[in-house]
Amino acid sequence: MILPVEVDVFGIMEENAYFFIDDETRSGFLIDPGAEADELLKIISREKFAVEKILLTHGHYDHIGAVNEIQRALKIPVCMGKGGNFYARDPISNGSKFFEQEIILDDVTILDDAAEIILSANPNFKLKVIDAPGHTLDGTIYYSEKDSVAFVGDTIFYGGHGRTDLAGGNERDLMNTIRNKIFALPDETTLLCGHGSPTTVAAEKSRTWYYF
Repeated sequence: MILPVEVDVFGIMEENAYFFIDDETRSGFLIDPGAEADELLKIISREKFAVEKILLTHGHYDHIGAVNEIQRALKIPVCMGKGGNFYARDPISNGSKFFEQEIILDDVTILDDAAEIILSANPNFKLKVIDAPGHTLDGTIYYSEKDSVAFVGDTIFYGGHGRTDLAGGNERDLMNTIRNKIFALPDETTLLCGHGSPTTVAAEKSRTWYYF
């Protein structure tokens, strides 16, 4: 089960958080809880989800805003990609300081490229970690081959891609990530984005605004 939850970040934008839940055990992962911790915790309680880990696609404020409160409530690990501490520990780098909401994550686990996030309640339920720098230093994709889905954060959107003018951003790295990692996934893979609607690998490959 994939349950997207659109959350309101500081009243200025909408961000997509996702529950990726094993139907058999009702256990799984929470991806990018950017805001509205109370609402996300209510969903967990109502649906009787057992969330084992929080997974972050990157460390920008609009993807990490509810992490501390949920981590305290559930006492679960928070995982992010290489370079994540650059954002986790610095409100300027993660952007929260500019909105008078200084977010610091003190307790995160850094993931290696190609690692597998395996659900303890069902070892057949897992996600592969794919390093995806460009939008940020720590950009990370979580890919389920079995479910043909990838949680891509702000690396790519429906008809667009993430900006590269913020701390740690690099346009060349982003284009390389899209070309060599996202477009290397099967065409039918659904891309679940950090903002806006989902898309597919095939749909984004077909767009003329990519010049490789």
